[in-house]
Amino acid sequence: MSRRPQLLRLAVPATAVAAYPLWPDGGIAEALWFALVGVGCAAVMVLATRRREAPIRAAWRWFAAGVALNSLGTPVALLVSPDSYPSAGDPLYLSLYPALGIGLAALIRARSDRVDWPALIDTTTISTGLGLLTWVFVIRPLAADAELGVLGRTVSIAYPVGDIVLLSMLVRLLIGADRRNGALRAVGAGLGALLAGDATWAVFNEIGWEPTALVNQLLTMVFLGAYVLLAAAATHESVRELAEPRGRRGPGVTPVMLTLLTLASLIAPAILALEVWRGEVVDGIAIAVGSSALFVLVITRMAQLLRHVEAQARKLADLATVDELTGLPNRRGWNAALASAIDGARRDGRPLSVALLDLDHFKAFNDEYGHQAGDRLLRGAAAAWRSALRGVDAIARYGGEEFIVLLPDAHGDGAAAPVERLRTVTPAGQTFSAGIATWDGAEPSDELVARADRALYAAKQAGRDRTVLDAAPAAA
Repeated sequence: MSRRPQLLRLAVPATAVAAYPLWPDGGIAEALWFALVGVGCAAVMVLATRRREAPIRAAWRWFAAGVALNSLGTPVALLVSPDSYPSAGDPLYLSLYPALGIGLAALIRARSDRVDWPALIDTTTISTGLGLLTWVFVIRPLAADAELGVLGRTVSIAYPVGDIVLLSMLVRLLIGADRRNGALRAVGAGLGALLAGDATWAVFNEIGWEPTALVNQLLTMVFLGAYVLLAAAATHESVRELAEPRGRRGPGVTPVMLTLLTLASLIAPAILALEVWRGEVVDGIAIAVGSSALFVLVITRMAQLLRHVEAQARKLADLATVDELTGLPNRRGWNAALASAIDGARRDGRPLSVALLDLDHFKAFNDEYGHQAGDRLLRGAAAAWRSALRGVDAIARYGGEEFIVLLPDAHGDGAAAPVERLRTVTPAGQTFSAGIATWDGAEPSDELVARADRALYAAKQAGRDRTVLDAAPAAA
């Protein structure tokens, strides 16, 4: 979709938002204008995503339904029950929360092919902290307000509960997301504006301040701006990427997320300190429950991070001793295995031989067939040779096209026999030269390998495709 149609689709609702202050505050014309903008933005969402993938269509239809119903609440409340609370518009206002929640759930499910436990724990930690804050300063005071009646208290409490649920789902959607995605940024900004507007009203109600007509219009424009931002997300060219599965996020914590988790964990002790300072702890049970939940979540997150660090350490240790191309031990891994084998041979008085193998004319093979074919030959030879050796033998990649084999309990022809068997399984019709040396019972490991290397050189000088035994005698 080109950018021009996107801008044209958004020009009308954006202009309508700018014109909102022209209507008299609190009048039916203002309420109808508010509804017109909301329904218009909802229509843009549906039209812009009607040919998108199923998760995108489903998500934006739910977003559109929530925005349309929410915007219709204002004229319905004014026309049906202008002086009552709850009003006839409250069911329409409240419908925003489940509709947006279902839409967010569709996007989250499309982007995650499995349960992302680190993201789930981070989301729950932030939600728990904010939920405790909302309980103390919003929900509990509303629940104790006898003047509202049962229905009034229920409706009043439903708003902050819906905000917490939406905020939790938004955090879950944003965790690990590509911040460069324009559609995702617009969704985050739109939902953030809705939540900010609700939070501002909650603060006004908490302090008992009646906003002026200007403030009331400005706050209403925040909600209209949120509608436009959601419509902008639907029209953005990157909207298709919102339903693409993303790679599984590691359990690491970014600096931003660490800051959010820290602030969420400090909410409970901060509330407790505030109530102690006021001289009465009235939310002791809620603070205790919240603190316990946050403690368990933090410990669980730390356990995940520790397991991740341990797994990474094991992976790094493996990478330090394993050849990436063939999966065989590399020279570092080989050196450790050889030192251990020499210690065992010295202790048990048994022979030990080492064989160096070099694929013949490997450079010419690379030049003719390409480096990818050369890599396939190395991987194939490594796999074939490893499977053809005796169970007690060990093979490693020594470097380039050279491999080295550890042959316990073998010397002379007994060491040459398993090496000769490898010729029959070498892939692509290739040949190799080999040099074998048997430990003399006293020499260091580097000298043993050097003798095998000299024998390998002799095999190459003699015409390749053969095995040469080093002439040094084995220890008795």
